[in-house]
Amino acid sequence: MRQIPLDLGFEAVPSFDNFVPGVNAGALQHLRTLGAAAAPVYLWGASGAGKTHLLRALAQRVQSAGGRVGSFDPAVELPWELDSAWGLVTLDRCDELGEEAQRAAFALFEEAAACAVPFAAAGRLPPVDLPLRDDLRTRLGWGHVFALEALSEPETRAALRREADRRAVFLGDDLMDHLLTHHPRDLAHLVHLVERLDRYSLERLRPVTVTLLRQMLAQEDAEAQRAAAAGPVLAAAAPAAAGCVGTAGATGMTGATGATGATGATGAAP
Repeated sequence: MRQIPLDLGFEAVPSFDNFVPGVNAGALQHLRTLGAAAAPVYLWGASGAGKTHLLRALAQRVQSAGGRVGSFDPAVELPWELDSAWGLVTLDRCDELGEEAQRAAFALFEEAAACAVPFAAAGRLPPVDLPLRDDLRTRLGWGHVFALEALSEPETRAALRREADRRAVFLGDDLMDHLLTHHPRDLAHLVHLVERLDRYSLERLRPVTVTLLRQMLAQEDAEAQRAAAAGPVLAAAAPAAAGCVGTAGATGMTGATGATGATGATGAAP
């Protein structure tokens, strides 16, 4: 028997209060007190160190105060344009910026500085090591630069336990040990894994265990393989479908893409 679990809205919005700092307390304190005319900030560290969480927490604070935020990363469609009324600009995953995005990011940085709009960015590498054009790399290192470190195992364990308790999920010691031993010790990844496991257990009316986790992951892997195998079949059928749509359908697609790009350019403005 399976049941459909209710969406109870357990997912937490990234904020300064639910960030687990570990040894990154200095960066957290700096961002908490960041003023309207503050110097640029750049956060760097390995995946899972908390860079994106802190950028989103900073954006959330500005938005909670009634401000607007422009949020950018390599997935946001170009062109990127600044709104001088924004209270913040964030740029994530700087190490992944392509050539055109680098030009856009440089212009965005310069315009933000001219309009006194605070600028916060993040990447996996320190500014000096970023594979970017020299002028952008220099700009990103102009202000305060913070190296973020991942949580230690005891800190990760405690944070994951708190998150599970918030969702009313009981994680036995054997499951906790398994998670920390067999999966990346990235808190965001582990929390997402627990969220999926919680939903999976509710659907099947079974307790959360290592066995259930393995079953869920095996099912997800099988579904991914089926989807990959079906991909070439769908791609082969696409030309025939496109022929039925005709010119009018192509025009409609272009219009939709343009609208999406315009929305993405303003980022996370509410």
